[in-house]
Amino acid sequence: MRADNPRPTFHLDMTPQEREIMTKHVAYWTERAKDGISVVFGPVAAPEGFFGIGVYKVDDEAHMHRLLAQDPANGLLKFEILPMATAVVGHEVRYPDLP
Repeated sequence: MRADNPRPTFHLDMTPQEREIMTKHVAYWTERAKDGISVVFGPVAAPEGFFGIGVYKVDDEAHMHRLLAQDPANGLLKFEILPMATAVVGHEVRYPDLP
């Protein structure tokens, strides 16, 4: 999942209300990590500005949509869901056609 900020300078000039929403956003996904859903998430420092990225373990795309609908930053951030066909996580290799 990619989360785009409302403006390129967002990380530098958040309003107090936006900062409160983002604090709740981080807390929300941190709780999902405790549930085993959030694998990794955080800001990416790209040349064109910061954006968020997250990798989540969900049942299907509808599950991801339900999670995003409950995200406190929904509406402030623009979300894009990009499914991963497979993943290597640490020492675990997950390729369906390999032993």
